Amino acid sequence: MSKLNGTIFMPPVLTLIGIPGLESVQFWIGIPFCAMYIIALFGNSLLLVIIKSERSLHEPMYLFLAMLGVTDIVLSTCILPKMLGIFWFHLPDIYFDACLFQMWLIHTFQSIESGILFAMALDRYVAICDPLRHASIFTHKLLTQIGVGVTLRAALLVAPCLILIKCRLKHFRTTVVSHSYCEHMAIVKLAAEDIRVNKVCGLFVAFTLLGFDIIFITLSYIRIFITVFNLPQREARLKAFNTCIAHICVFLEFYLLGFFSFFTHRFGFHIPPYIHILLSNLYLLVPPLLNPIVYGVKTKQIRDRVSKVFHSKDSS
Repeated sequence: MSKLNGTIFMPPVLTLIGIPGLESVQFWIGIPFCAMYIIALFGNSLLLVIIKSERSLHEPMYLFLAMLGVTDIVLSTCILPKMLGIFWFHLPDIYFDACLFQMWLIHTFQSIESGILFAMALDRYVAICDPLRHASIFTHKLLTQIGVGVTLRAALLVAPCLILIKCRLKHFRTTVVSHSYCEHMAIVKLAAEDIRVNKVCGLFVAFTLLGFDIIFITLSYIRIFITVFNLPQREARLKAFNTCIAHICVFLEFYLLGFFSFFTHRFGFHIPPYIHILLSNLYLLVPPLLNPIVYGVKTKQIRDRVSKVFHSKDSS
């Protein structure tokens, strides 16, 4: 690692400090974070097992939910083990290339989750607004294509952010990252060079992926609500609306946390740094924790299957 004019040339290792300003209590913060991670792993794994074993759940809505569960497991696993290494075992160092890879994984799987939520909204739209064609439109072949398309879209659009850091930024003011994981802007701000291109790329990717998805999810639900409120029978309206409640809860939880974290990180200059970092951590940990709980509570088929699993264990 060579220094030139007070800058560091292509550092091989970066140091993640965790949550700046809360270093003295990071050990205790790690306990609820670890509990959230364990519950998220258990809940999403149970959801996957139930969907796989129950043939009646091999429908588009539940298969999308399985994709969401896999994404949540990977996303939380990308950050939590290293974060706990910082909080509990004082292991803050990470290789520069490993940090970039973690950054790419985190932002890719965030984008995959957004894409799956968009696909779930389309599924509900067709199921409610054009129910007779739902089975012929959402075939297993289409579901596979959506899964592959959402993954490729995220991986390819996030990749330029990684490439621009690797190829453009050579000189860094410091190797200390004021974050608990490798986030795009946290790494970019270390550079001693012009970072405007990197900032523009980050904003473009965020609004291309998340902005596109949230606009079309909102439009889908406007059409769904119009259709539901035009149904003649109250029972039919309640039944149709009930099939959307779980998705609406997950949608609001993911995007509200995401945009609040995004805008406070870039424009909330008066907000203490530890608030930024805590919000970023919660944005990545809360959805994987809540998604299986929300769907387990609001979806009768999953709720019945879970109770059957635990009752069979009790009887044995």
